Formats: sequence, structure tokens, C-alpha cells
Amino acid sequence: MKTNEFINDLGTSDYASWILVQQAHLENSYNESVEECGFNNKSGYVYIALENGIKIASCFGQPVEYIKYDFETGEEYFFDTYDEALNN
Repeated sequence: MKTNEFINDLGTSDYASWILVQQAHLENSYNESVEECGFNNKSGYVYIALENGIKIASCFGQPVEYIKYDFETGEEYFFDTYDEALNN
């Protein structure tokens, strides 16, 4: 699926999440390269995945979370701010 095709499948609260995610990207990490944008229909998260390994995500119109994935352990760590995700 192309990066932008998921937008047509979003419900109202999912679309609100997409706006929050874009706003957080603009405010915190606009200079970081975007690897992928999408919607996980199993978790409900709309996200922007950055090349630095951090995902900016939101689900059901809730506040944005910053997710960092540990490739060695397979664990995901959730942070409230972009700076916390960068420094942990």
C-alpha cells in the first residue's frame, strides 16, 4: 500500500489522530527523514515512522505517544515527549 492510501480508510477519530501526529512531527522532528506513514488497523494507531527509529503515534484521537523499538529485544518503549524517546 502506498503511504498515502491509508488516509481514505480512516474513521473520524483516526483522522483526528493523523492530524495530531502530523502536528507533533512538525513541532518536534520536522528535519528527521520519514521512513513510513500508516495506520495499524489491529492496534488503532496512526503513525509516522522516522528513520531515527522513533514512531510518532496516536490512536482514537488521544494525545501523541513516541514509540522507540529495540531491534535486539523486540520490545517497544512508549514516551510522552520526543526528547524522552531520543534520550532513552
